[in-house]
Amino acid sequence: MSAASNPELERLLADLEADRAADAALPFTRLAADYFARSAAPDRPVTTRAAPEALAALVTPPPEEGGPLPDVVARLAALVDNSIWLSHPRYMGHQMAGPNPAAVWTEPVIGALNQSLAIQEMSPAVTAVEHRLVHWLAERIGLPPGAGGTFTSGGTEANFTALLAARAAALPDAWTEGLVRDRLPVILCGQHVHYAVTRAAAQLGLGTRRAIPVPATPEFRLDTGALRQRLEELARRGTPVMAVVATAGSTATGSYDDLQEIGALCDEHGVWFHVDGAHGMTAAFSARRQSLVAGAERARSVVWDAHKTMLMPLSLGLVLTRSEHDLEAAFTQDAPYIFHAGSGRRWDQGPRSFQCSRRADPLKLWVALERYGSRAIGLLFDHLCDLTAELYGRLREHPRFEPLHRPDCNILCFRYVPPDPADPAAIDELNRQLRQAYNGEGTGWITTTMLHGMRVLRVTVMNPRTRTEHLDDLIAELERTADRLRFR
Repeated sequence: MSAASNPELERLLADLEADRAADAALPFTRLAADYFARSAAPDRPVTTRAAPEALAALVTPPPEEGGPLPDVVARLAALVDNSIWLSHPRYMGHQMAGPNPAAVWTEPVIGALNQSLAIQEMSPAVTAVEHRLVHWLAERIGLPPGAGGTFTSGGTEANFTALLAARAAALPDAWTEGLVRDRLPVILCGQHVHYAVTRAAAQLGLGTRRAIPVPATPEFRLDTGALRQRLEELARRGTPVMAVVATAGSTATGSYDDLQEIGALCDEHGVWFHVDGAHGMTAAFSARRQSLVAGAERARSVVWDAHKTMLMPLSLGLVLTRSEHDLEAAFTQDAPYIFHAGSGRRWDQGPRSFQCSRRADPLKLWVALERYGSRAIGLLFDHLCDLTAELYGRLREHPRFEPLHRPDCNILCFRYVPPDPADPAAIDELNRQLRQAYNGEGTGWITTTMLHGMRVLRVTVMNPRTRTEHLDDLIAELERTADRLRFR
């Protein structure tokens, strides 16, 4: 049946055509720009106070018949109002960025093009962008010319991919034959490693028990002396080590392991050296903190999340390998209906990636670099780290707060300590309630974690809009809220 003989279909096709015009796009763009403007207002709550049940009531079942775009945008605006506003200068919570605006405005172009980066013929221009960025970032951290990589959905996928490549190197037959129990290797990782590493160990068929934690130093870094002992012990027992995982910017404290020493130990023992730099690898762009990632050039694989300290909008992760062939060995599937192998270097990224439907997200980073330049990445990283260092100094001088560590980057853990003596469990409970009450008031937003068996408050400065006055606001509001909780 043709559209002409079906009036309903004809109207739908006309609506689709009309919605491709700039007039249809403008209300959405204005909504996003309005969000950016309002999120800078000092009296604006960082997050909604509405209960989950009330928010669920905002989302009614989809209608049988669509409505005018202005009505749709109005309903969307209600959802925006009831979101957590990461671009608010007093948002200092999880590692989600107040995103780079030029990268944000690239999102409609990515959606309109709808390229798939699995195969070059379905994304000819953006595949070139991805390859260029991968090689540029690999060169930035000192990997050799044969290095390769792919963009990912984030650190979880990137860590899985890197460790899958490590498994392919250690157990070349595992892809086709599966795992043999008496040949299972282990993974050595820091005590404060991201859960993505232990999850990958389970997904790869090793089991979480074969991801063996190495003790941490008092500064929450992997203890290299303990790592040496563990490697020597495993060698004496004949237990193969598939990989050693170091962290550049841990999730809990932002701490950096000693990549130089760990890399040297891996070279000495012939072990795959993997660096999870999802949060902190951006130090490679810093003029003052580049030494934090010295030794990354020794790695066999590196993870880097551009949607963290490079401040890209979600999602944009990256896995790099010392040799591009390591990724190809990790994924050895045969799919002639999509991958057309020929002579010379393969441009298709699908054979190197966990994903097949791969969004053109590298464009966001490319646009941001074209707009602001690569120096801006380091300047913004230093800005966030400097603010965190200032917060550390203020908390050290305050009689009611106790920092748990000197920050390496833009993450800091601390706790409120009441003036009256209290048992440790009571202080833990007070800090738990303090975070909940502070966030609930909407004036700011922070997180919490456990360190040394204690409940602590945790701040991650992820927004370029944050200034020193917002740090002062944070301390004052936390103290006021703690006093209210103690005397209620």
